[in-house]
Amino acid sequence: MSVTAQDIGRVIGLHGDGLPVVSLYAQIPLDPAERGGLMGRVRSLLADVREAADGQSVDHAARMSLREDLQRIEEAFRSEGRWPGTRSVAVFACSGRGVFEEIRLPRPVRDRAVVDETAFVRPVLAVLDQYPRCCVVLVDAAVTHVWELYQGELSEVRTLRGRKLRDPDYARWRREFTTHNRARELEKEHYRRTLQLLDELFRVTPYDVLVVGGLEQEVPGFVEFLPQRLRNLVAGTFVVDQSTDNREEIKKRAGEVLSEYERKSEREAVGHALETAAAGGRAVVGPDDCLWAGSVAAVDRLLVKSDAVLPGVVCDASGWLGTSGDKCPMCGEAVRKTPDVLDELVQVVIEEGGAIDHVSQDTRLREDLVAAELRFPLPPVPTG
Repeated sequence: MSVTAQDIGRVIGLHGDGLPVVSLYAQIPLDPAERGGLMGRVRSLLADVREAADGQSVDHAARMSLREDLQRIEEAFRSEGRWPGTRSVAVFACSGRGVFEEIRLPRPVRDRAVVDETAFVRPVLAVLDQYPRCCVVLVDAAVTHVWELYQGELSEVRTLRGRKLRDPDYARWRREFTTHNRARELEKEHYRRTLQLLDELFRVTPYDVLVVGGLEQEVPGFVEFLPQRLRNLVAGTFVVDQSTDNREEIKKRAGEVLSEYERKSEREAVGHALETAAAGGRAVVGPDDCLWAGSVAAVDRLLVKSDAVLPGVVCDASGWLGTSGDKCPMCGEAVRKTPDVLDELVQVVIEEGGAIDHVSQDTRLREDLVAAELRFPLPPVPTG
């Protein structure tokens, strides 16, 4: 089961309004024989939640909400075979607000439990970032197969067959052209019909990239035949015998192209942001400047190291984000602590219409954690 934008929409911006939100991520063993330890692992992850529910560190309403959260989460993980084929599960719970959401993830993420006033969604967003929606086209002069590759699953979309020389409707070609010219004209017509099909598909489906496969002598010509709008979306090509009906082979070859494209795109994005910042342009690097940029809604594109976690503080009154402090320098109100201020930053950027890239490659974000391209120059940082 794929995680969708609708899944994310249900939990982004989820706020407890004074009550804690529990966000739990747990890997699900593929081997059923290994699932016996899952319940113990979940209970261990929830140890701090249980301590808060049984202690006096939060008020009565929060304790009651946490106790019900614990019960519902443990019941979910106690069910045998609940998530077949799922690699990890994210659970978001705030019983006092009537919230309980489960999101199945197609790849493993690090086990963790986070309690905060908002849902901890960055690992889910990182999964979505690593699975662009890809249109795969296998084309030759006679037939076109269109597939969709998304979150590791390949599904067939459409098959388009070219017209043949022996068709009665094409008798006139026998009178006017040689066999070679007839074949070339029919090939061009087939390519034109393929382009019409792709244009229709890209208008109704939010594909991020296009991968083209086929015979070695035909793929380059088809790519050149593409209009510039589609050519700009080509992530790469691969060579395969069009007669193959091996779905796994097609998925493997297209997946390799897509993986290399993603690695290259991440490196280029980080490099561009760092170069722009070094030249004094509209980009910043590092937590302090990026958090300030998020505080004033200046982030156009955020690049964040995929597994980075940074404790910090948030002012819910002004939207200010910082790594430390007791009072907001913008409005003077008390701030709340958060176990990961980078996740708060991600959610702010999404709400303001910015783009998010979670970077898994080994780049300079290993030290800097985060970089941002800006919509406008940053105002001076408040000192109050």
